[in-house]
Amino acid sequence: MKKVEERINFRRLKNTIDKSAEIGEIPGNGLKRLALSDEDKEMRDLFKSWMEETGLSVRIDDFGNMYGRREGKRDLAPVLIGSHLDTQPRGGRFDGILGVLTALEVVRTLNDYHIETARPIEIINFTNEEGARFEPPMMASGGLAGIFEKEFVYSRVDRTGKSFEDELKRIGYDGLQENRIKDFFAFLELHIEQGPVLESENISIGGVEGIQGMNWREITVTGEADHAGPTPMHLRKDALAAASKMMSVIEETAIKYGVTATVGRLSVTPDVANCVPGEVVFSLDVRHMDNDLRMKTLEKMIDEMEKVALERNVSFEVENLWDSETTLFNEKLRNLIMETAEKYGYTSKSIPSGAGHDAKYMNELGPTAMIFLPSVNGKSHDVSELTLDEDIEKGANVLFGVIKRLANDEMKL
Repeated sequence: MKKVEERINFRRLKNTIDKSAEIGEIPGNGLKRLALSDEDKEMRDLFKSWMEETGLSVRIDDFGNMYGRREGKRDLAPVLIGSHLDTQPRGGRFDGILGVLTALEVVRTLNDYHIETARPIEIINFTNEEGARFEPPMMASGGLAGIFEKEFVYSRVDRTGKSFEDELKRIGYDGLQENRIKDFFAFLELHIEQGPVLESENISIGGVEGIQGMNWREITVTGEADHAGPTPMHLRKDALAAASKMMSVIEETAIKYGVTATVGRLSVTPDVANCVPGEVVFSLDVRHMDNDLRMKTLEKMIDEMEKVALERNVSFEVENLWDSETTLFNEKLRNLIMETAEKYGYTSKSIPSGAGHDAKYMNELGPTAMIFLPSVNGKSHDVSELTLDEDIEKGANVLFGVIKRLANDEMKL
C-alpha cells in the first residue's frame, strides 16, 4: 500500500498542548478547568485567538459551543472535528483537549501544504462535556441534537447554586442560536481511550465501534439522625450503614451480570462524628453495550436495595438523572480510520467506548466516528492521565489523513 508523505507538525502540536496545560494547572501535572469557570474562559479566549491566527472564522452558539470555519471550494456541508476543553476537578491534560487541539493542528497542516478542500471544515469545542460542574454531561452537544431543551440546559446549577445560563453570560460566551451547526457531512472526534485495551495490546489507533449505554441514578436513603452515644445499635435507623450495604449489593450485582457500576458521589447528613447519619444521598452509574442486559441489571440492583432498606428499617428513593442508550458509529468512517492508519504504517483495531463523548449526540445528527489513542495504564479523569507523544503524533496524522479525504469529497457515507 502506498505510504503517505504529508504529516502534521508534531513540535507545533506539542507546544500547543503544553500551553493549554498551563491554564488551570494543579499539582501532579493535572488540570482543573471546570466548564464556564474563569479557567475555562481563559482557555477559550486563547483557543479563539489560535483559530483566528489560523485563518478561521469564529462563531459562538447559544450553548457556548465554539466553532472555527475554514471555507471550502464548493458550497457543501462541512466536515466537523473537535471535542471539549473543560476538565474534571482533578483531570488530566488530554481528555477532550487532544481532540480539539489536534483538530486545530489538522487545519494548520492543511494550510502548511496549501491544500484547498472541496468541503468546508469546522472545528468545534463543546461546552460542559464533562458534567463535573453542571449535570448531566455532554449537555451542549445534547442540546444541538435536541436531546436536551435549551431551558433545561440553562437551568442547571452547580453545587454553589450558580446556573449554567448565568455563568455562560458571565464569561462572555453566550452566543446566538442561529450559530448552531445545522448540517454536516461527517463528524470526527479524536480522544484518548481512557481504558487499558490499546496499550495492553500494543495498538496505536482505535477505530471506535460505538459508545456503551449508561444510566445515572441518585439514591436517597432516609433513616433517623440520633446521638451516637445514647442510641443503642439495635434501635438505630442508620442511613449510612444501610447505604453501605446497598453499595456492596450494587458491586456484587454488577460483577454477577458483567456490567460496570460506580458509586462516585456520596453526601451524608448531618455529617458529624457523634451523630447517627439520618440521610445519605449517593450516585449510581451503570454501563454496558447491551441495552437490555444493562436495564435488567439496574432493575435487579434496585430490587436488592429495596430489600436492604426493609432489613435496615429505612426508606429509600431513586431519582432518574439520565438515561443514554448504546450508540453505534458509522461503519464506513471507522473503516476509513483503519485504512488511513494502515497507510501511515500504524497498528489499529476496532474497539468500543466505555465512556460517553460528544460524538454520541452528534451521531444523532449525522455520520460520526471516533479515533482512540492509548492511555498509559488506562488512567483518565485523574492527574496521572497520560498519552505518549508518539501516540499523539500517530493519532493526529490519522485524523489529518481522514479529514483530508472527507473534505475533498472523495467518498459517500
